[in-house]
Amino acid sequence: MKKICVVTGSRAEYGLLRSLMREILKDKTLRLQILATGSHLSAAFGSTYHDIEADGFKIDRKIPILTSDASVTGVTRALGKAVLGFATAFSVFKPDWLVVLGDRYEILAAVEAALIAKIPVAHIAGGDITEGAIDNSIRHAITKMTHLHFATHAAAARRIRQMGEAPKTIVNAGHIGLDEIRHLDLFQRSELEKSLRFKFLKRNLLITFHPVTLDATPSVQQMEELLSALKRLGSDTGLIFTGANADTAGTKINQKIKSFVGAHANACFIPSMGQRRYLSAMKFVDVVVGNSSSGIYEAPSFKIPTVNVGDRQKGRLQAASVMNCPPQAPNIYRTILKAFRKNCSEVISPYGDGRSAPRILRAIKRVRDPQKLLRKRFFEI
Repeated sequence: MKKICVVTGSRAEYGLLRSLMREILKDKTLRLQILATGSHLSAAFGSTYHDIEADGFKIDRKIPILTSDASVTGVTRALGKAVLGFATAFSVFKPDWLVVLGDRYEILAAVEAALIAKIPVAHIAGGDITEGAIDNSIRHAITKMTHLHFATHAAAARRIRQMGEAPKTIVNAGHIGLDEIRHLDLFQRSELEKSLRFKFLKRNLLITFHPVTLDATPSVQQMEELLSALKRLGSDTGLIFTGANADTAGTKINQKIKSFVGAHANACFIPSMGQRRYLSAMKFVDVVVGNSSSGIYEAPSFKIPTVNVGDRQKGRLQAASVMNCPPQAPNIYRTILKAFRKNCSEVISPYGDGRSAPRILRAIKRVRDPQKLLRKRFFEI
Protein backbone atom coordinates (compact mmCIF):
# COMPACT_ATOMS: atom_id res chain seq x y z
CA MET A 1 0.00 0.00 0.00
CA LYS A 2 1.28 3.45 -0.90
CA LYS A 3 1.24 5.86 2.02
CA ILE A 4 -0.19 9.28 1.23
CA CYS A 5 0.47 11.91 3.88
CA VAL A 6 -1.84 14.93 3.98
CA VAL A 7 -0.79 18.01 5.93
CA THR A 8 -3.33 20.51 7.22
CA GLY A 9 -2.69 23.61 9.31
CA SER A 10 -5.98 25.49 9.29
CA ARG A 11 -9.75 25.02 9.27
CA ALA A 12 -10.16 26.50 5.78
CA GLU A 13 -7.52 24.28 4.23
CA TYR A 14 -8.94 21.15 5.88
CA GLY A 15 -12.38 21.99 4.56
CA LEU A 16 -10.94 21.96 1.04
CA LEU A 17 -8.85 18.81 1.51
CA ARG A 18 -11.57 16.75 3.16
CA SER A 19 -13.10 15.41 -0.07
CA LEU A 20 -9.69 14.19 -1.25
CA MET A 21 -8.94 12.65 2.15
CA ARG A 22 -12.18 10.67 1.91
CA GLU A 23 -11.23 9.45 -1.56
CA ILE A 24 -7.86 8.26 -0.25
CA LEU A 25 -9.40 6.62 2.81
CA LYS A 26 -11.83 4.48 0.82
CA ASP A 27 -9.15 3.34 -1.68
CA LYS A 28 -7.99 -0.14 -0.62
CA THR A 29 -4.59 0.31 -2.29
CA LEU A 30 -3.69 3.43 -0.29
CA ARG A 31 -3.02 4.32 3.32
CA LEU A 32 -3.94 7.81 4.50
CA GLN A 33 -1.65 9.60 6.96
CA ILE A 34 -2.72 12.92 8.51
CA LEU A 35 -0.46 15.50 10.13
CA ALA A 36 -2.24 18.41 11.85
CA THR A 37 -0.48 21.61 12.82
CA GLY A 38 -0.90 25.39 13.03
CA SER A 39 -4.18 26.87 14.20
CA HIS A 40 -5.80 23.41 14.38
CA LEU A 41 -3.99 22.91 17.68
CA SER A 42 -4.65 26.35 19.15
CA ALA A 43 -7.49 26.98 21.59
CA ALA A 44 -7.46 30.63 20.51
CA PHE A 45 -8.42 29.54 17.00
CA GLY A 46 -10.99 26.96 18.04
CA SER A 47 -8.89 23.78 18.44
CA THR A 48 -10.23 22.68 15.07
CA TYR A 49 -8.38 19.36 15.06
CA HIS A 50 -11.56 18.16 16.81
CA ASP A 51 -13.40 18.78 13.52
CA ILE A 52 -11.02 16.42 11.73
CA GLU A 53 -11.61 13.70 14.31
CA ALA A 54 -15.38 14.31 14.31
CA ASP A 55 -15.38 13.58 10.57
CA GLY A 56 -14.00 10.12 11.30
CA PHE A 57 -10.35 10.70 10.44
CA LYS A 58 -7.44 9.57 12.59
CA ILE A 59 -4.73 12.21 13.07
CA ASP A 60 -1.41 10.37 12.97
CA ARG A 61 0.54 13.20 14.57
CA LYS A 62 -0.13 16.69 15.91
CA ILE A 63 2.73 19.13 15.38
CA PRO A 64 2.26 22.19 17.65
CA ILE A 65 4.06 25.29 16.43
CA LEU A 66 2.09 28.37 17.58
CA THR A 67 2.78 30.45 20.67
CA SER A 68 1.07 33.54 22.04
CA ASP A 69 3.57 35.63 20.04
CA ALA A 70 1.85 36.56 16.76
CA SER A 71 4.53 39.08 15.77
CA VAL A 72 6.73 38.72 12.70
CA THR A 73 9.39 37.14 14.92
CA GLY A 74 6.84 34.80 16.50
CA VAL A 75 5.55 33.59 13.14
CA THR A 76 9.11 33.07 11.89
CA ARG A 77 9.89 30.99 14.97
CA ALA A 78 6.75 28.95 14.31
CA LEU A 79 7.99 28.33 10.75
CA GLY A 80 11.31 27.01 12.03
CA LYS A 81 9.61 24.88 14.67
CA ALA A 82 7.34 23.44 11.99
CA VAL A 83 10.28 22.36 9.79
CA LEU A 84 11.74 20.44 12.75
CA GLY A 85 8.40 18.87 13.60
CA PHE A 86 7.74 17.70 10.06
CA ALA A 87 11.28 16.35 9.68
CA THR A 88 10.74 14.18 12.75
CA ALA A 89 7.30 13.03 11.58
CA PHE A 90 8.53 12.10 8.11
CA SER A 91 11.34 10.01 9.59
CA VAL A 92 8.70 7.99 11.46
CA PHE A 93 5.90 7.70 8.89
CA LYS A 94 8.00 7.56 5.68
CA PRO A 95 5.21 8.52 3.26
CA ASP A 96 5.35 7.75 -0.46
CA TRP A 97 3.61 11.05 -1.22
CA LEU A 98 3.12 14.32 0.63
CA VAL A 99 -0.10 16.09 -0.38
CA VAL A 100 -0.43 19.79 0.44
CA LEU A 101 -2.74 22.63 -0.55
CA GLY A 102 -2.21 26.34 -0.87
CA ASP A 103 0.30 28.81 0.35
CA ARG A 104 0.58 29.10 4.10
CA TYR A 105 3.91 29.09 5.94
CA GLU A 106 3.07 25.80 7.70
CA ILE A 107 2.81 24.17 4.28
CA LEU A 108 6.11 25.72 3.19
CA ALA A 109 7.71 24.13 6.27
CA ALA A 110 6.29 20.70 5.42
CA VAL A 111 7.52 20.88 1.84
CA GLU A 112 10.99 22.04 2.91
CA ALA A 113 11.29 19.03 5.21
CA ALA A 114 9.99 16.72 2.47
CA LEU A 115 12.59 18.06 0.03
CA ILE A 116 15.43 17.05 2.33
CA ALA A 117 13.77 13.70 3.10
CA LYS A 118 13.31 12.93 -0.63
CA ILE A 119 9.54 12.65 -0.36
CA PRO A 120 7.64 13.48 -3.58
CA VAL A 121 5.16 16.34 -3.18
CA ALA A 122 1.73 16.79 -4.78
CA HIS A 123 0.62 20.42 -4.50
CA ILE A 124 -2.92 21.72 -5.01
CA ALA A 125 -3.60 25.32 -6.14
CA GLY A 126 -0.17 26.31 -7.41
CA GLY A 127 0.11 28.96 -10.10
CA ASP A 128 -2.49 31.26 -8.55
CA ILE A 129 -1.63 34.90 -7.87
CA THR A 130 -2.32 36.93 -4.73
CA GLU A 131 -0.23 40.06 -5.00
CA GLY A 132 -1.26 41.50 -1.63
CA ALA A 133 0.23 38.81 0.60
CA ILE A 134 3.48 36.95 1.22
CA ASP A 135 1.43 33.85 0.39
CA ASN A 136 2.15 34.65 -3.25
CA SER A 137 5.89 34.04 -2.85
CA ILE A 138 5.32 31.04 -0.57
CA ARG A 139 3.05 29.46 -3.18
CA HIS A 140 5.63 29.88 -5.96
CA ALA A 141 8.41 28.56 -3.73
CA ILE A 142 6.32 25.45 -3.01
CA THR A 143 5.82 24.98 -6.75
CA LYS A 144 9.58 24.70 -7.29
CA MET A 145 9.79 21.97 -4.63
CA THR A 146 6.74 20.10 -5.97
CA HIS A 147 6.67 17.06 -8.26
CA LEU A 148 2.99 16.86 -9.23
CA HIS A 149 0.96 20.03 -9.70
CA PHE A 150 -2.82 20.45 -9.53
CA ALA A 151 -3.83 23.88 -10.85
CA THR A 152 -7.27 25.35 -10.23
CA HIS A 153 -7.68 26.74 -13.76
CA ALA A 154 -5.92 26.87 -17.14
CA ALA A 155 -4.10 30.18 -16.58
CA ALA A 156 -2.63 28.88 -13.31
CA ALA A 157 -1.46 25.74 -15.13
CA ARG A 158 0.30 27.92 -17.72
CA ARG A 159 2.08 29.86 -14.96
CA ILE A 160 3.37 26.63 -13.42
CA ARG A 161 4.69 25.67 -16.86
CA GLN A 162 6.27 29.14 -17.14
CA MET A 163 8.18 28.41 -13.90
CA GLY A 164 9.98 25.60 -15.69
CA GLU A 165 7.91 22.65 -14.48
CA ALA A 166 7.48 19.57 -16.67
CA PRO A 167 4.21 19.73 -18.66
CA LYS A 168 3.39 16.07 -17.90
CA THR A 169 3.39 16.86 -14.16
CA ILE A 170 0.78 19.67 -14.43
CA VAL A 171 -2.94 18.88 -14.19
CA ASN A 172 -5.76 21.41 -14.49
CA ALA A 173 -7.92 19.86 -11.80
CA GLY A 174 -10.28 22.73 -10.98
CA HIS A 175 -10.73 23.98 -7.44
CA ILE A 176 -11.26 21.24 -4.88
CA GLY A 177 -13.49 23.46 -2.71
CA LEU A 178 -16.31 23.04 -5.21
CA ASP A 179 -16.38 19.28 -4.47
CA GLU A 180 -17.68 20.01 -0.99
CA ILE A 181 -20.48 22.18 -2.38
CA ARG A 182 -21.63 19.24 -4.50
CA HIS A 183 -21.48 16.64 -1.75
CA LEU A 184 -22.20 18.34 1.58
CA ASP A 185 -25.65 18.11 3.13
CA LEU A 186 -26.06 21.79 3.94
CA PHE A 187 -28.18 23.09 6.82
CA GLN A 188 -31.67 24.40 6.35
CA ARG A 189 -32.03 28.03 7.39
CA SER A 190 -33.68 27.25 10.75
CA GLU A 191 -31.02 24.60 11.50
CA LEU A 192 -28.25 27.04 10.70
CA GLU A 193 -29.76 29.76 12.90
CA LYS A 194 -29.92 27.31 15.76
CA SER A 195 -26.33 26.17 15.19
CA LEU A 196 -25.05 29.76 15.03
CA ARG A 197 -27.35 30.97 17.81
CA PHE A 198 -28.15 33.87 15.52
CA LYS A 199 -31.40 34.94 13.89
CA PHE A 200 -31.11 36.04 10.27
CA LEU A 201 -32.32 39.58 9.61
CA LYS A 202 -33.70 41.40 6.58
CA ARG A 203 -30.28 41.36 4.89
CA ASN A 204 -27.23 39.35 5.98
CA LEU A 205 -23.49 39.33 5.36
CA LEU A 206 -20.86 36.62 5.87
CA ILE A 207 -17.61 38.36 6.80
CA THR A 208 -14.08 36.94 6.84
CA PHE A 209 -11.07 39.23 7.07
CA HIS A 210 -7.52 37.88 7.35
CA PRO A 211 -4.27 39.78 8.04
CA VAL A 212 -2.68 41.49 5.06
CA THR A 213 1.04 40.79 5.03
CA LEU A 214 2.30 43.12 2.28
CA ASP A 215 0.02 46.17 2.43
CA ALA A 216 1.36 49.51 3.63
CA THR A 217 -1.86 49.99 5.64
CA PRO A 218 -1.73 47.77 8.76
CA SER A 219 -4.19 44.88 9.03
CA VAL A 220 -5.84 46.20 12.20
CA GLN A 221 -6.41 49.61 10.61
CA GLN A 222 -8.04 47.94 7.58
CA MET A 223 -10.25 45.93 9.94
CA GLU A 224 -11.32 49.15 11.67
CA GLU A 225 -12.28 50.63 8.29
CA LEU A 226 -14.33 47.52 7.51
CA LEU A 227 -16.11 47.65 10.88
CA SER A 228 -16.86 51.34 10.38
CA ALA A 229 -18.51 50.55 7.03
CA LEU A 230 -20.52 47.67 8.51
CA LYS A 231 -21.76 49.88 11.34
CA ARG A 232 -23.29 52.26 8.78
CA LEU A 233 -25.48 49.49 7.37
CA GLY A 234 -27.78 49.68 10.38
CA SER A 235 -29.33 47.22 12.79
CA ASP A 236 -31.50 45.47 10.19
CA THR A 237 -28.43 43.93 8.52
CA GLY A 238 -27.19 40.69 10.08
CA LEU A 239 -23.40 40.39 10.36
CA ILE A 240 -21.89 36.91 10.69
CA PHE A 241 -18.16 37.13 11.41
CA THR A 242 -15.69 34.26 11.16
CA GLY A 243 -12.25 34.33 12.79
CA ALA A 244 -9.05 35.53 11.16
CA ASN A 245 -6.25 33.07 10.53
CA ALA A 246 -3.06 32.64 12.56
CA ASP A 247 -0.89 35.10 10.63
CA THR A 248 0.68 38.19 12.18
CA ALA A 249 -2.11 40.41 13.64
CA GLY A 250 -4.73 37.64 13.39
CA THR A 251 -5.34 37.70 17.15
CA LYS A 252 -5.70 41.49 17.17
CA ILE A 253 -8.24 41.34 14.34
CA ASN A 254 -10.28 38.78 16.27
CA GLN A 255 -10.19 41.01 19.34
CA LYS A 256 -11.54 43.92 17.27
CA ILE A 257 -14.35 41.70 15.98
CA LYS A 258 -15.29 40.50 19.48
CA SER A 259 -15.44 44.07 20.75
CA PHE A 260 -17.67 45.11 17.82
CA VAL A 261 -20.00 42.12 18.24
CA GLY A 262 -20.31 42.83 21.95
CA ALA A 263 -21.72 46.26 21.14
CA HIS A 264 -24.01 45.25 18.23
CA ALA A 265 -26.96 42.91 18.67
CA ASN A 266 -27.18 42.35 14.90
CA ALA A 267 -23.74 40.67 14.82
CA CYS A 268 -22.26 37.35 15.87
CA PHE A 269 -18.72 35.97 15.92
CA ILE A 270 -17.96 32.30 15.23
CA PRO A 271 -14.17 31.74 15.51
CA SER A 272 -14.36 28.56 13.43
CA MET A 273 -17.56 27.70 11.59
CA GLY A 274 -16.43 24.47 9.96
CA GLN A 275 -17.05 23.79 6.28
CA ARG A 276 -20.68 22.70 6.58
CA ARG A 277 -21.81 25.75 8.54
CA TYR A 278 -19.66 28.10 6.46
CA LEU A 279 -21.02 26.90 3.12
CA SER A 280 -24.55 26.76 4.57
CA ALA A 281 -24.17 30.41 5.55
CA MET A 282 -23.16 31.25 1.99
CA LYS A 283 -26.40 29.63 0.87
CA PHE A 284 -28.51 32.06 2.91
CA VAL A 285 -26.61 35.35 3.15
CA ASP A 286 -26.95 38.17 0.64
CA VAL A 287 -23.27 39.09 0.28
CA VAL A 288 -19.85 37.69 1.24
CA VAL A 289 -17.49 40.42 2.51
CA GLY A 290 -13.78 40.46 3.36
CA ASN A 291 -10.53 39.30 1.84
CA SER A 292 -10.75 35.50 2.06
CA SER A 293 -10.19 33.29 -0.98
CA SER A 294 -13.58 31.69 -0.24
CA GLY A 295 -15.23 34.80 -1.64
CA ILE A 296 -13.36 34.17 -4.89
CA TYR A 297 -13.51 30.38 -5.05
CA GLU A 298 -16.75 29.17 -3.44
CA ALA A 299 -19.14 32.15 -3.29
CA PRO A 300 -19.79 32.34 -7.07
CA SER A 301 -21.25 28.82 -6.97
CA PHE A 302 -24.00 30.16 -4.68
CA LYS A 303 -24.87 32.96 -7.13
CA ILE A 304 -24.18 35.68 -4.55
CA PRO A 305 -21.90 38.72 -4.80
CA THR A 306 -18.56 39.07 -3.05
CA VAL A 307 -17.17 42.38 -1.82
CA ASN A 308 -13.43 41.76 -1.91
CA VAL A 309 -11.67 44.29 0.32
CA GLY A 310 -8.09 45.39 -0.41
CA ASP A 311 -5.31 43.69 -2.35
CA ARG A 312 -4.92 40.39 -0.48
CA GLN A 313 -6.56 38.46 -3.34
CA LYS A 314 -5.35 40.73 -6.16
CA GLY A 315 -4.45 38.70 -9.23
CA ARG A 316 -6.77 35.73 -8.66
CA LEU A 317 -9.10 34.74 -11.48
CA GLN A 318 -12.48 36.22 -10.55
CA ALA A 319 -16.08 35.49 -11.49
CA ALA A 320 -18.40 38.33 -12.49
CA SER A 321 -19.94 38.25 -9.01
CA VAL A 322 -16.76 39.59 -7.35
CA MET A 323 -16.63 43.33 -6.63
CA ASN A 324 -13.32 44.84 -5.54
CA CYS A 325 -12.84 47.89 -3.35
CA PRO A 326 -10.00 49.59 -1.44
CA PRO A 327 -9.91 49.17 2.35
CA GLN A 328 -11.51 52.50 3.24
CA ALA A 329 -14.86 52.69 5.01
CA PRO A 330 -16.70 54.89 2.44
CA ASN A 331 -15.63 52.66 -0.46
CA ILE A 332 -16.54 49.47 1.40
CA TYR A 333 -19.94 50.85 2.39
CA ARG A 334 -20.79 51.97 -1.17
CA THR A 335 -19.65 48.66 -2.66
CA ILE A 336 -21.77 46.65 -0.22
CA LEU A 337 -24.83 48.72 -1.18
CA LYS A 338 -24.10 48.01 -4.85
CA ALA A 339 -23.71 44.33 -4.03
CA PHE A 340 -27.18 44.24 -2.47
CA ARG A 341 -28.55 45.28 -5.87
CA LYS A 342 -26.33 43.03 -7.98
CA ASN A 343 -27.96 40.14 -9.86
CA CYS A 344 -25.66 37.09 -9.86
CA SER A 345 -28.16 34.49 -11.05
CA GLU A 346 -26.25 33.92 -14.31
CA VAL A 347 -22.76 33.83 -12.79
CA ILE A 348 -20.64 30.80 -13.66
CA SER A 349 -17.66 29.79 -11.52
CA PRO A 350 -14.38 29.68 -13.47
CA TYR A 351 -12.99 27.00 -11.13
CA GLY A 352 -14.26 23.75 -12.58
CA ASP A 353 -17.03 21.21 -12.13
CA GLY A 354 -16.70 20.13 -8.49
CA ARG A 355 -15.04 16.82 -9.36
CA SER A 356 -11.46 17.72 -8.51
CA ALA A 357 -10.74 15.17 -5.76
CA PRO A 358 -11.21 12.04 -7.93
CA ARG A 359 -9.23 13.73 -10.72
CA ILE A 360 -6.36 14.47 -8.33
CA LEU A 361 -6.27 10.98 -6.88
CA ARG A 362 -6.31 9.33 -10.32
CA ALA A 363 -3.30 11.41 -11.36
CA ILE A 364 -1.39 10.50 -8.18
CA LYS A 365 -2.13 6.80 -8.64
CA ARG A 366 -0.96 6.87 -12.27
CA VAL A 367 2.58 7.57 -11.07
CA ARG A 368 3.97 4.06 -10.59
CA ASP A 369 7.28 5.14 -9.08
CA PRO A 370 7.03 8.58 -7.38
CA GLN A 371 10.75 8.55 -6.57
CA LYS A 372 11.54 8.94 -10.27
CA LEU A 373 10.04 12.43 -10.13
CA LEU A 374 12.56 13.67 -7.56
CA ARG A 375 15.25 14.58 -10.07
CA LYS A 376 13.66 17.57 -11.78
CA ARG A 377 14.65 19.30 -15.00
CA PHE A 378 13.91 22.93 -15.76
CA PHE A 379 11.75 22.90 -18.88
CA GLU A 380 12.52 25.92 -21.05
CA ILE A 381 9.71 27.62 -22.94
